[in-house]
Parts: sequence; C-alpha cells; structure tokens
Amino acid sequence: MSLRIGDTAPDFSAQTTEGDINFYKWLGDSWAILYSHPGDYTPICTTELGRTAQLKNDFARRNTKVLAISVDDLVSHQGWVKDINETSGTIVDFPIIADPDKKISRSYAMIHDNASTSATVRSVYFIGPDKKIKASITYPASTGRNFAEILRVLDSLQLTAQYSVGTPVDWEDGQDVVVSTSVKNEDIPSIFPKGYKEVKPYLRYTPQPNK
Repeated sequence: MSLRIGDTAPDFSAQTTEGDINFYKWLGDSWAILYSHPGDYTPICTTELGRTAQLKNDFARRNTKVLAISVDDLVSHQGWVKDINETSGTIVDFPIIADPDKKISRSYAMIHDNASTSATVRSVYFIGPDKKIKASITYPASTGRNFAEILRVLDSLQLTAQYSVGTPVDWEDGQDVVVSTSVKNEDIPSIFPKGYKEVKPYLRYTPQPNK
C-alpha cells in the first residue's frame, strides 16, 4: 500500500553509514528528505549522492536532514561511499540506510513488484517536523533526480506551511505567490501588508511574505 500526502511517515530503527539511528529521534524538529536507490554502485545514484553531499549547506539552511536508503548491506554502502567521494570530489556525511531485509523499503512502498521484486524504485519523500508526508516524487532508474527541483519543492512546502499562500507554476524562491482562496480580500492588508494584485477573484498575487 502506497504512502500518500498527509500520511504519517513510518518510524524505524536502522544501521546506517553514520551509525545506528531511530528515525523519529534523529529527525527531531527538522524536515527530512528520504530517498531510495535501487542498489549500490549504480551510476545514476552515485552522481545523486555526490550532489546531495555538495548541497549540504543548502539543506542545512532549510533545517532539512537528508538520508538515503538501499537494500544492500552496510559493508557495501561503506565501499560505495568511497567511490562517491572520489568521483564527486566531496564527502558523504549523511546516513545511507542498510536495508537488506527490505523491511523499511516496503514500509515506505519503495518496492514496486511490477518493476522489480528486490530493488527499490527511486522515490523521494519530503517529510515535515510533524512526521507527515508532505510530498513525494518517483523516478525510473534511468532518470537522474533534479536537485534544483527538490530544493524548490522544499522551499514551497516550508513557505506554504507558514503562510496562507500557494506557489504558482514555475515558481522560484523570491517570486510572487498566490493568496489562499480561504483569505478574504478585506483581510489581505493585515495578513499580507506588501499588497496584492487581483487577476481573478480566485487568483490573487502577493509578494513572497518572508522576503
């Protein structure tokens, strides 16, 4: 059964390349990106894990912890990390979960039997401090993830969790946002003092409130 937006992210304890963790305790009051890999020493995932390490400060600024998961064991992970560090010119210092019994992968619906009965599909889960699933993206094995998009989605989720707004098509951090339809026009000045532009009664733009 798949996990949907609003569902509680399953808790788990696991061995990782950064030591044993309990997910909820490790997460604390941070956001999380949990993403899966079909297996160790796979070329596309090698580039992705390297990119994740390079973006360490970008995730830290967003109060977001990243952890990856593969169904291979810890010894395999540790060898793979050496390759990632070498090929990416970086240091992987976030946890990669060892899940040889596939228990965690199955709890997160990362095994799609029609694709493979053993390898995890390449899922990305965005998890809030409340331990709820906020968004998810699933890629085929052949398509590398776009981390600019992952950061953009994270920015949108964090912004819309704090303010009564939505982010329009192709939105990027710093651009105008859409006022929620639940906010009445007469209440906008007190909520969004930067003003607003009404295109349609249901489509009202305001400058990004936290900029």
